[in-house]
Amino acid sequence: MYAVTDPATGRVHTTRPAATDAEIEAALARAHRAAEWGRTGAAAERAALLRRLGDLHTEHRAALAAGIVREMGKPLAEAGQEVDFCVEIYHYYADHAEEFLADEPLDVTSGPGSAVLRRSPLGVLLGIMPWNFPAYQVARFAAPNLAAGNTIVLKHAPQCPDTAELLQELFTRAGFPEGAYVNVYATNEQVGAMIADPRVRGVSLTGSERAGSAVAEIAGRHLKKVVLELGGSDPFIVLSTDDLDSVVDAAVASRLDNTGQACNAAKRFVVVAELYDAFVERFAARLPAGWSGAPLASAAAARTLGSQVDAAVAQGAHLVRAEEPHGAYYPPALLTGLTTDLPVARQELFGPVALVFPAADEEDAVRIANDTPYGLGSYVFTTDPEQARRVADRLDTGMVFINGVGAEGAELPFGGVKRSGFGRELGRPGMEEFLNKKLIRTVA
Repeated sequence: MYAVTDPATGRVHTTRPAATDAEIEAALARAHRAAEWGRTGAAAERAALLRRLGDLHTEHRAALAAGIVREMGKPLAEAGQEVDFCVEIYHYYADHAEEFLADEPLDVTSGPGSAVLRRSPLGVLLGIMPWNFPAYQVARFAAPNLAAGNTIVLKHAPQCPDTAELLQELFTRAGFPEGAYVNVYATNEQVGAMIADPRVRGVSLTGSERAGSAVAEIAGRHLKKVVLELGGSDPFIVLSTDDLDSVVDAAVASRLDNTGQACNAAKRFVVVAELYDAFVERFAARLPAGWSGAPLASAAAARTLGSQVDAAVAQGAHLVRAEEPHGAYYPPALLTGLTTDLPVARQELFGPVALVFPAADEEDAVRIANDTPYGLGSYVFTTDPEQARRVADRLDTGMVFINGVGAEGAELPFGGVKRSGFGRELGRPGMEEFLNKKLIRTVA
């Protein structure tokens, strides 16, 4: 069952039954038929549709934002910003589709004639989306792949059927042909069958390690290309600063964005010894008192986070928190007294809880930062540009942001390594993932 349950109240607003097998078959058939549109149409035509889609997101900003708040509890202002980022993404690919898909002449040194690399769509792609960014995650997957001429079957999170339905309406109103974008309320078993279906040429999932492993296993058996964006426990490394307050402001903003429910949020704060005490004191002072912020996505999510925090405290960590959790609300908190030997140091805490580690020096900070099964993003704060470059090179992550947070963009590739997944979304690399890079060699 797909259901909208407001985490602030626990009230169920909307329910929708899962798709029947016949509905799944019809969705695949429509997407497969529409694949010819992508193979024969012009990139400029697809770009125009994406631009219209972005404009429609602007027109329906209030409805999209309200739905996001109701489905997963995001603060309303942040929900509006999420929709705005979607507009940027759709317009970015509208602006660059022709450039990114243009034939690439190759230098031929092996004999006479000429050669080009032609980028063409693969066909039907399956997208499996999470609940924490209900509109943005869809844009991140759909925009580059529709620009490329692929068609999409989209399975949204069970918590987000209203957003899923509204997005389907916007794609249709933008003028995409029937089957170019098809929303399905699929079950996990149906997802497995779709991955195995020969009409599906690739799969993109954003979600948990467990889900990513299951999807990759099925896709591997059927030789399907996969892009996985999974969990993260991004380090925020503080090595030097001439303005500690601004660094702490950035740290708090990164940890509390989306109520801490972002894969690429800073989660582990690694601070050199001479700054550690002052950093902890100022971070703790910024924890909201009388917490009345947004809830987590569900009461179950709050309980899971609470059990992780309780286990860390039982193992010797020190907890700083302004008040007690209740329902789906989990107040911002700080865990100190940590070492990398504690289990919590190797977990992802999906909520507004910061882990703070002292580091002896740069070498120790890099060691702590890399001592994790995850490798999505990272943040480095230092006044030394050479140190920033040196540390960035040594971090085992897919992304490094130096002296700033919230610096993602439609033009910048997004993705990780290790158990954070593989493949990239956004930027030119986001379009390259599901393309047939076809060699055309003319000898005479």
